[in-house]
Amino acid sequence: MGFYNNPNRVPQYQRMYQQAYKQHTRLWQIHPRSNILMIPYQILLWGTFGSTLYMLSRKALGYNTWFGEK
Repeated sequence: MGFYNNPNRVPQYQRMYQQAYKQHTRLWQIHPRSNILMIPYQILLWGTFGSTLYMLSRKALGYNTWFGEK
């Protein structure tokens, strides 16, 4: 079983989060695995935003497709 004889990491994480919070680090940037989660999220967020603006401008110019003039 995975729950037996595991060390309690709550005090360790609590110290780490409190020290980073005192240095005004944002909460989602504190944990060591945060880059693994945030980088794909940022790529999807800004990629979707950019593609939305691209198609908004194409639609305003009268084009209904991603590429081409038809």
